[in-house]
Amino acid sequence: MRLLVAGGAGFIGCNFVRLRLRETDDQIVVLDKLTYAGREENLDDVRDHERFRFERGAIEDPRVVAEVMEGCDAVVNFAAETHVDRSIASAGDFVTTNARGTWVLLEAARERGLRYVQVSTDEVYGSIESGSFTESSPLRPSSPYSATKAGGDLLAASYFHTYGLPTVVCRGSNNYGPYQYPEKLIPLMILNALAGDPLPVYGDGLNVRNWLHAEDFGRAIGVVLESGVPGDAYNVGGPDECANLDVVRRILALCGRDESLIEFVADRPGHDRRYSLASEKVRALGWSPQVRFEQGLEQTVAWYRDSSWWWEPIRSGEYRSYYARHYGRELG
Repeated sequence: MRLLVAGGAGFIGCNFVRLRLRETDDQIVVLDKLTYAGREENLDDVRDHERFRFERGAIEDPRVVAEVMEGCDAVVNFAAETHVDRSIASAGDFVTTNARGTWVLLEAARERGLRYVQVSTDEVYGSIESGSFTESSPLRPSSPYSATKAGGDLLAASYFHTYGLPTVVCRGSNNYGPYQYPEKLIPLMILNALAGDPLPVYGDGLNVRNWLHAEDFGRAIGVVLESGVPGDAYNVGGPDECANLDVVRRILALCGRDESLIEFVADRPGHDRRYSLASEKVRALGWSPQVRFEQGLEQTVAWYRDSSWWWEPIRSGEYRSYYARHYGRELG
């Protein structure tokens, strides 16, 4: 296939691009506007691949989307503003990209009759105290981020029901792995631990997440792209769940640091207590997770430890100002 991968320079998108170039014969066209979290460096190792092309642009720009979509067979949409904390502070960019941008992509795909995969998140369901969400669970998003992602999901479903566009939605649990911008829990804690900075933990740290390696999610998206039933949604949950505080403690141990670096901070508004996804539907298509959290976390810590070329420019730039505003202290 010739795939348009929107948001392919972001964390999950770049891991998907790398995976498809390695394991399939797909031709990949990446469209990304390169915000703070979408970085050209994320694709440095595939930039010269004969089946890869990069175009800079925004998915909310119909002219750009129409140009890059020509000749493609399918669209996989990773493009999104993703950080809950930033959405709470200012929701406008989330509405523009996650809702309007999805609509622009769907319109262009409809004009060309392309298969379309909307990449989404477990956060659209809200919090669940016990058990796991299924694809038939109601959407109850808790933040502007998750609300705009739910809006994109519903738009994709509506284009199937109204226009017959072959859309599918793929909702992943919390992803981790290389190239993740360090505003998210795992890379934030790894880099602070490596630097000897305090590790800020929201509330009591007992919020539970279901962890999914980015390559496992990428393979699930590929399965849904190739075999998913048009109009359906597919949940993709990781093999292990863990409280945030336990994740932080594991990271400190892997980095050779003491737990005295843990610093409990005020909880964020509307912080969901627990996420969990039932994945039987995507497993029936032949997918299963390959990376257990203990192994994947160790590999991820090692990648960040060995990849200062990637994260040093981040920690010396705008990120420092964001961190100081958000946590009320400077990075060391």
